[in-house]
Amino acid sequence: MHKSQAGALAAVAALDEPTRRRLYEHVVRQPEPVSRDDVAEALAVPRATVAFHLDRLVAEQLLVVVGHERRSGRSGPGAGRPAKLYRRSDRHVSVSLPERQYELAGELLADAVEEADETGRSPREILGRRAREHGAELAAGASDVLGPLEEHGFEPRVEGGEVLLGNCPFQRLARTHTRLVCEMNLGLLEGMLAGVGECGLRARLDPRPGLCCVRLGPA
Repeated sequence: MHKSQAGALAAVAALDEPTRRRLYEHVVRQPEPVSRDDVAEALAVPRATVAFHLDRLVAEQLLVVVGHERRSGRSGPGAGRPAKLYRRSDRHVSVSLPERQYELAGELLADAVEEADETGRSPREILGRRAREHGAELAAGASDVLGPLEEHGFEPRVEGGEVLLGNCPFQRLARTHTRLVCEMNLGLLEGMLAGVGECGLRARLDPRPGLCCVRLGPA
């Protein structure tokens, strides 16, 4: 499991604690940032408990501290410490096992449609080019292709000079739009090979049960 997926799992696991989940749900439903005292009063939870859980949610990047404010209305000595104000973070957390990359597919497809609308060219050809370009960016600087493949959910394994891909990150789309999605996937993996300068391997379509539709074999 790669770092970003592990981080997403940790964030989701943080919400498995019932009190922490209640606090999170309360904060995200408020129209304005809230303080520890606000939450403690609203949920009848001790302030020390609220502080612990809110700061854990900040550590998991599910909440952010957006500022400090003196709620007493006073300033200067004796006015007390400013209260932290919390709100939902901009982080998007999505966990799927096995891993899926539907957001990436949506971005590539949307880019292809927009460019096709502007240029009049074939959306399918544009999609393949965009996928290759993105694959090269994902793998740029890697020492070999296995790292980027693992990081993006393909579950690679080496067998007899070939690299088999145990997971298709676009599985549900590939079931209903097989040709289009598999061609996109092929372009993405061709781009990864180009990005790492992997001259000894070539990506080709070779659908088999239980595997990704693309296989990497000797060039």
